[in-house]
Amino acid sequence: MALVRPQGNPLRIILPLAVFTAAIAAWEATVRLKGIPPYILPAPSLIATTMVADWPLLWGSLLTTLETTLAGLALAVIGGVGLAVLLSLSRIVEYSLYPFAVVLQVTPVIAIAPLLLIYMPQDVAVLACAWLVAFFPVLSNTMLGLQSVDRNLMELFQLYGAPASQGPLARLRARLKALWYLRRPAALPAFLAGLRIAGGLSLIGAVVAEMAAGSAGAGSGLAYRIIESQYRLNIPRLFAALVLLAATGIGLFLALAALNHALLRRWHESAVPRDP
Repeated sequence: MALVRPQGNPLRIILPLAVFTAAIAAWEATVRLKGIPPYILPAPSLIATTMVADWPLLWGSLLTTLETTLAGLALAVIGGVGLAVLLSLSRIVEYSLYPFAVVLQVTPVIAIAPLLLIYMPQDVAVLACAWLVAFFPVLSNTMLGLQSVDRNLMELFQLYGAPASQGPLARLRARLKALWYLRRPAALPAFLAGLRIAGGLSLIGAVVAEMAAGSAGAGSGLAYRIIESQYRLNIPRLFAALVLLAATGIGLFLALAALNHALLRRWHESAVPRDP
């Protein structure tokens, strides 16, 4: 008897939904039976009611956070891929610039955000935080992919298309040709893996910067609504904003996972369906 393929197994959807539903039901029952006040722990039904009642305010804040997240992710892709290409073409550029990229990565964004808010306009500072945390995964994964080409293929490519005795301009042209025909396909899976990581980190960077801005009394994103609700003890709205943030992160991850599957499903082993 043939087994069901893991990719089409309905249990992958049914089981998480069942666990999630049971957790929400237990939460609702605990709050109601123990009479926990809303300012301590609101029931899921109250959170849903608050989300509907405050939807115009929360929707505008969600759009602000989402716009910052997507803009930071786009800048990270442009900068990360562009710098990775330069680093792969020149060892001198790699030795000169890559350490600074590592420094930006290992420095906590929560420590950088207040400084950026001092020296930059608020919108630019929040966008810079989202870009900073999303930049390095794209850079490092793209570099890994560009440098993972089989050395035998590179030598064969040079043998048929770019002899080493040519001049500097011809060698540069050969490197660009190898970059397009050999390195680019090899780097695509690693780049997409870095993109999935960067998507979540971009949202985290935007939230951290918005919280820093909210602590200073400015802001309009979902993280600012969380800070505002905390100060006003409007805990149901705080939970509603948190639910929207979680839903945004899940939606962003699913969208990037779908993009990864669409680009790799016909040829790469990680996305090709496996027989049982």
